[in-house]
Amino acid sequence: MTRSSFLFLLGSARKGGNTEQLARRAASALPKSASQWWIHLEDATLPRFEDHRHTGAAIPLPSGTEKYLLDAILEATDIVLATPLYWYNVSGSTKVLLDYWAGWLKVPGLDFRNRMTGKTLWAVVAFADDDPTVTGPVVATLEMTAGYLAMDWGGLLLGYGSAPGQILADEEAMNRADSFFRRVQAEIRSAP
Repeated sequence: MTRSSFLFLLGSARKGGNTEQLARRAASALPKSASQWWIHLEDATLPRFEDHRHTGAAIPLPSGTEKYLLDAILEATDIVLATPLYWYNVSGSTKVLLDYWAGWLKVPGLDFRNRMTGKTLWAVVAFADDDPTVTGPVVATLEMTAGYLAMDWGGLLLGYGSAPGQILADEEAMNRADSFFRRVQAEIRSAP
């Protein structure tokens, strides 16, 4: 069995915010043999995506920050998008990253779709509404993204938190975080 490599892509505008705290709680339960790499998308800012697919222009090869993120994504076995719920979907920085995924599908020789096949996509989302059904659009976006790229959908860890640190009072979310990656834990324990 290959070693698990978790890439946590933090899409919050606030470092150490509720979403990150929930993601770090879940990550603390991962087996020590599973490597972790954390990237704040605010520190690895991508410019607004320019779609070159139907312009007749050559599709530029990724470079700089774009290449850094692409390489990290391709190296990981598991990708965790940790994003607060903003207007019923992923944060702006997370959405820009997903737009780049669409562009990477067309980069000659990259074979992005095939290289994503079999990886697992997970989501950690903090939201600030009394009704958890408002998270439906973000779940649909990420499940469909995983399906389109033939990735496994690991699932969604959802927690309530608006003001800084408020997520820690959501005991149910904290308890779910402790077993969120349980499938990975079970696979590693059962490996020969």
